[in-house]
Amino acid sequence: MLMPRKVKHRKMFRGKHPEDASAATRGITVAFGSYGLKVVEGGLITARQIESARRTITRKMQRTGKYWIRVFPDHPMTKTGDETPMGKGKGGVDYYVAKVRPGKIIFEIDGISEELAKEACRLAGNKFGIKTKFITKN
Repeated sequence: MLMPRKVKHRKMFRGKHPEDASAATRGITVAFGSYGLKVVEGGLITARQIESARRTITRKMQRTGKYWIRVFPDHPMTKTGDETPMGKGKGGVDYYVAKVRPGKIIFEIDGISEELAKEACRLAGNKFGIKTKFITKN
């Protein structure tokens, strides 16, 4: 799974919620491939979800063509153990997420037909807890 190799601070504040954030300004156009999977609403995407979607795209493409992952899970999410009393500090890092705002492109695909790319993006989009849509390069 994707995770940062080295970080300056192991734990981070939660920060602003991407659901409430305005639309993305960077990473909103298809830059590398011909087709893309775009986020319609903001939210958090875990490293497990990205890996699951990546495997789905790879299997659907049958190892032909090329794909790019345009997001990286760099924000740590912490969790305290079950039945831990209050006041014992912040828990350890449990997993990493990528904060995405509306309009951000998650995956790009090239080298396959549009029908196959559309189906691969549909299956990959089902792995995320947020709405996504299939787009083509203009």
